[in-house]
Amino acid sequence: LTPSGVLRYANNSHYKRDSMIRKEVHVSPAVVDEVRRIIVESEITKVDDSSWKEPDWQKGRQDLEIKIGNEHLAFTCAEVGSLLDVQNSADPEGLKTFYYLTQDLKALIFSLIS
Repeated sequence: LTPSGVLRYANNSHYKRDSMIRKEVHVSPAVVDEVRRIIVESEITKVDDSSWKEPDWQKGRQDLEIKIGNEHLAFTCAEVGSLLDVQNSADPEGLKTFYYLTQDLKALIFSLIS
């Protein structure tokens, strides 16, 4: 999501041998502000993904890239299927922050691109 309101979504899930799913929509300044609020309130900027399980190419991966102001963060981990995966991780608090943020962002983004 750019400050000007361009939202780009990409999903390479390989579901049923699908290719990369890409969508782009233009959203209002209110949506940009809401996404920024969700990210800031999540406190994801305080999280370190160094102890998270590395991605497995067969089971999947999750990536999240965030650029807010002068901060540029990139998170990568193995696919998180449930809160049980979060609880059993080496960093349950940090991964929980990531998990809930990605769930919130996915819900918002899917409602915008559908």
